[in-house]
Amino acid sequence: MILYPAIDLKDGQAVRLLRGEMEAATVFNDDPAAQACSFVAAGCQWLHLVDLNGAFAGHPVNAAAVEAILAACPGTPAQLGGGIRDMATIEGWLAKGLTRVILGTVAVEDPDLVREAAMAFPGQVAVGIDARDGKVATRGWAEETSLGVTDLARRFEDAGVAALIYTDIGRDGAMGGPNIAATAALARAVAIPVIASGGVASLDDLTALRDTGVIAGAISGRALYDGAIDLAQALEALG
Repeated sequence: MILYPAIDLKDGQAVRLLRGEMEAATVFNDDPAAQACSFVAAGCQWLHLVDLNGAFAGHPVNAAAVEAILAACPGTPAQLGGGIRDMATIEGWLAKGLTRVILGTVAVEDPDLVREAAMAFPGQVAVGIDARDGKVATRGWAEETSLGVTDLARRFEDAGVAALIYTDIGRDGAMGGPNIAATAALARAVAIPVIASGGVASLDDLTALRDTGVIAGAISGRALYDGAIDLAQALEALG
């Protein structure tokens, strides 16, 4: 199971939110590129980046910070979500060195674009499924839909999507543990690899996700910043 350290970007800074509330942001680093370098130095295999402002605006906002991270960590693959809602933006980010783009809102509003992008860029398009009480939320988690998580995931079963990133909004940043049951259920329902996000608070959480045998990866943010999880130790434990 791959561990993805998270760098959430708001106003050019590395922050963490509580349950997706922009007003509840805690700044952890004024220099996101330096933060990325520290994760890479600890041995991470991937970086998980989120343009929080972009998720609300519908277009990239923290591009300078993302580009600085890519320049500082050229050998480490990175995936980015937030505000990526058209083919030009997808193409632009991949051309700048991102390994993978994450499509969230547009997966609900324009699923054909996801299919087109996944076909044009094999292995480089993931779908972000953000849910509150089992229902998908979009536009920076500000808008809720009546669409179920598994229903959305199955729409892309044959599209060539590289991964699904499932976030339980109610657990994100709350340090209360991930929703292992729901994440594993999604992973068992589809053939697309599933990455868990939201609530990872300890090494035990990571090993519990791994031990399901069906979850491909896990994203952790606040627990790494707070020191609840030592990244190097976690990477060693997960093998």
